[in-house]
Amino acid sequence: MLNPNIRSPKTPSLLFHKMVLGTVAAILALPIIATFVYSISSSWGATIMPDALSIKWYLQLWQDPRFLMAFGRSLLICFGTLLISVLVILPMTFAVFYRFPKLKGLMDLLIILPFAIPPVVSSVGLLQIFADEPFMLVGTPWILIGTYFTITLPFMYRALANSFQGINLHDLMDAAHLLGASTFKAFLMIVLPNIRKGLLVSLLISFSFLMGEFVFANILVGTRFETLQIYLFNMRQTSGHFTSALVMSYFLFTLLLTGLATRLNRAGDER
Repeated sequence: MLNPNIRSPKTPSLLFHKMVLGTVAAILALPIIATFVYSISSSWGATIMPDALSIKWYLQLWQDPRFLMAFGRSLLICFGTLLISVLVILPMTFAVFYRFPKLKGLMDLLIILPFAIPPVVSSVGLLQIFADEPFMLVGTPWILIGTYFTITLPFMYRALANSFQGINLHDLMDAAHLLGASTFKAFLMIVLPNIRKGLLVSLLISFSFLMGEFVFANILVGTRFETLQIYLFNMRQTSGHFTSALVMSYFLFTLLLTGLATRLNRAGDER
């Protein structure tokens, strides 16, 4: 019979892991907390704590038509890019893993090409191509959607590829074909629910990256199609409290969207 006074050897190790995770979480949360406190302070000078708390910076921000327009433009570009990316990358990944498995190595090489060229360099090339006739796209949202598609390609393909590798794709498709389903119907009804989590993760990562993208937006469109990051850059000299409120609004919106997507994903698992 085991002595109940003898402590499990895993207890100190578990406590150490919790301390490490807690320390890392505190370090990561500290800048966010400081930014939030600064965004709700009316003034914060030489004292440790703010002189007074106020939400006037948030009211000023959300009553600014220029901010609302910039925020709407960013959402339009992000959702448009993600829609095109899903319609292109998802079938492409399925085709590679189901019909052309020999292309996996080539695809792994091709998807890292967007990271091989710095955004500043590629922006200069895009300016040379799309600044004149017949494709005058510089200064329009269409060139941002096109460039953002190349940004989402590595994130989405890698996440979807991991999902396809985690399922028995050929067995699922063969079983569906034996039951009389077409390839398209089998993909929608069987394969897509099995890779839903990977697709959701790829969309969230891509959305977070695109909402914070600045280099392409600044060089290719600038103030002619002011996005959220361009607006933040242009307003950086106004007030640190105001820009902190802007950053926290963006962070809270992303957090809310992530929580909503997670809840929808859990609701799908319970069905």
